[in-house]
Amino acid sequence: MNTNVRSIYHLTMLAVPHLIKTQGNIVNVSSVNGVRSFAGVLAYSMSKATVDQMTRCAALDLAPKKVRVNSVNPGVVITNLHKRSGQNEEQYSAFLERSKATHALGRPGDPIEVASAIAFLASDQASFITGVSLPVDGGRHAMCPR
Repeated sequence: MNTNVRSIYHLTMLAVPHLIKTQGNIVNVSSVNGVRSFAGVLAYSMSKATVDQMTRCAALDLAPKKVRVNSVNPGVVITNLHKRSGQNEEQYSAFLERSKATHALGRPGDPIEVASAIAFLASDQASFITGVSLPVDGGRHAMCPR
């Protein structure tokens, strides 16, 4: 909760004066866990749901000042996150294999796919988008939890 909520809130409050001056924007990184429920990840899911709600509230608060606020909600993405959280190589391989069945597109994501969505939301091409939590999850958010 500290990393996913307090830090984002604190950084947002520090950045707001500059963002108002520059009419900048914020793109938070949440998770499919913020919009879907999965067993065994209660605190993580709660923190990501909070990030999504904070995104929407900040978008409404900052819209009159021409500052946009959005978030992306990745599914499983191939990074070191899961290995660093304690999964060994065998567990991680099994996790990635299982993600083929839990994502509609049949595979985990690549970091560049999430980065591209962030770049789009931060760009002028997204100038009329605010308060959005964009799933970048290979359709995971649309599937029934397993």
